[in-house]
Amino acid sequence: MTTQATQDPGATPAVAVLGGGVMGGTLVAALRQGGWPGDRVTVVDQDATKAAALADEHDVRTATLPDAVAAADVVLVAVKPDVVPAVLEQVAPVLRGGALVTSVAAGVPLRVYEDALPAGTPVVRVMPNTPALIGKGASAIAPGRAAEEGHLVLVERVLAATGLVERVAEKHLDAVTALSGSGPAYAFYVVDALAEAGVLLGLPRDLATRLAVATVEGAAAMVAQTGDHPAVLRERVSSPGGTTVAGVAALDAHAVRAGLVAAVRAAADRSRELGAG
Repeated sequence: MTTQATQDPGATPAVAVLGGGVMGGTLVAALRQGGWPGDRVTVVDQDATKAAALADEHDVRTATLPDAVAAADVVLVAVKPDVVPAVLEQVAPVLRGGALVTSVAAGVPLRVYEDALPAGTPVVRVMPNTPALIGKGASAIAPGRAAEEGHLVLVERVLAATGLVERVAEKHLDAVTALSGSGPAYAFYVVDALAEAGVLLGLPRDLATRLAVATVEGAAAMVAQTGDHPAVLRERVSSPGGTTVAGVAALDAHAVRAGLVAAVRAAADRSRELGAG
């Protein structure tokens, strides 16, 4: 581990990751998996021990926030939302001209960054999700007023190893947060329920869990690979009078579809509340 951030204008863009939590660690890992040189990545955390451990794990640098930001071409803000204003106060005086600021802090609008940082600073918001940890994530990126095509391409490059990356307007980020940001929790909920049903029917729990996981994973892969609408794929396995039809009828009777829609709506409402705060 090297403990001082340096600057080499001719090399791969230098990235400073502010925050050594789950998402900050995921971004550091993604950069390294995507081929980013370790000496071009610096991780910063209020807990120096955490930053040092992350730097050792991924063979990247660590530094103080001012030193890391001053040497960075890209500053990734991966701190908790309520800490963002205080972090931006430290970032603004030392940010290099033309440096790109990218945020993964949920619910913090672009205007908060643009108001706190020097005029003309390009800012891009990212809404990732936790499967990014294993390269199976779904992220949406939204540009600020000064962000251009090259900035979006650079963010896509940074996120390349995390999974799917889609471009959206900022107005859609609350919906993205509710669907894909919170969505893994809904999927875990479904897997857990399927496994529990298997246990109730007499299957050993470990077997029921493996079957539930493989079933959900396989069904998602079929949607992705065939390009067919999920309803069409569902109909193909629903023989008249068969077991699947009976099961789907029970789901409808218990308003499972309506429950999932309500969950996404509730999460979107909460995301808007957090952003307003």
